[in-house]
Amino acid sequence: MDLYLVRHGETEDNELRVYSGRLDKDLSLKGTRNVKALKRDLKGIKFEGCFSSPSKRCLQTANILFKGDIKIDERLREMDFGIFEGLSYNTILERFQREVMEWNRDFINYKIPMGESLKELYNRVEDFINSLDKNDGKLLIVTHGGVIRCFLCYVFGDINFFYKFQVEPASLTIVSIDKDFAFIKGLNIRPINFRGN
Repeated sequence: MDLYLVRHGETEDNELRVYSGRLDKDLSLKGTRNVKALKRDLKGIKFEGCFSSPSKRCLQTANILFKGDIKIDERLREMDFGIFEGLSYNTILERFQREVMEWNRDFINYKIPMGESLKELYNRVEDFINSLDKNDGKLLIVTHGGVIRCFLCYVFGDINFFYKFQVEPASLTIVSIDKDFAFIKGLNIRPINFRGN
């Protein structure tokens, strides 16, 4: 089974570099343009199905890339950043020094107030993976950067790798699962004619 993991196209929050997990923002014009460029690169690939996070930015991305029934799955939502939502890292440092210190001390298990921990995110991604029919062939999964990083951690069997990966908007990562063995076929692939603007 090949999982074609696509991070949604860019939003204004991405451009502002603020934490945007549960905030429900639309794709920007740039984000829409780059998803359309990715669609051209995916042309010719026959997907058995498509799953998407319920977030607007993911559903908008999925509707550009896939024609057919899109299965919405809550487990594919981005991490809930709680009190950090909508804020830049510098603003968080100013307003929530104690919370940031605790988060940095244990980035896996620390539960952000009114949000969730990375461990909780990883557990729901793992639950999603385990629920898939391993005979499904190629699946398109439209989701978020943090979720895709959890898929990659699953391959290595180690959540500690989470911050070792870069996952750009409108990029493609391919994870293959053969019985109980998982491996990476492609990482952070961007459209051929992607100009980064």
